[in-house]
Amino acid sequence: MHQIEPYYGWHAHYDSSHDEQSPFYGKEYNYDLYSENIYGYYIDPGWDYFGSETLYLKILYADYDEGFIVLEFIGEWNDAINNDIMHLKRNVIEHITDQGINKFILIGENILNFHGSDDSYYEEWFEEVEEGWVAALCFRDFVEQEMAVYEIDNYINFGGKLQIINWRTMTPKTLYAVVSGLMQRRLGV
Repeated sequence: MHQIEPYYGWHAHYDSSHDEQSPFYGKEYNYDLYSENIYGYYIDPGWDYFGSETLYLKILYADYDEGFIVLEFIGEWNDAINNDIMHLKRNVIEHITDQGINKFILIGENILNFHGSDDSYYEEWFEEVEEGWVAALCFRDFVEQEMAVYEIDNYINFGGKLQIINWRTMTPKTLYAVVSGLMQRRLGV
């Protein structure tokens, strides 16, 4: 797992540690020291801890004018034991929505497992984005299936054309335009 890095291709466009509106503003990264781990497996120092023992993230891009953010994840999304959605909602999402973000692109190709619980934090998130949306890209099929069992798909859009495997070839704004177009068709706006 230590070889799985957050996507650095957009680093010239955005750096969450330099963004005063980011929950990770001012964080200093030591790329020579691997200290964070998931189940005893060290992960790349570029991932950000937000309160979960098993799930880490990286803000790849935020655009406050357009009101969207791209978040990449690694690890196990475990709501049953670690209440990961609570940590994500309280420590990251609430901070971001306070900055005017209401459209979320979640990249989940490095989420290796999902364990659900109740959906109250997802419902709360969904209600707070009002005219926005939450789109999950590149989640593994079995993770999406498990999320659907817990009816997370009532609040987070995933599957189908949201499996945009070539997202790294796009600029952040191009990815947003593609996802936004798909979401408008899905939501019938």
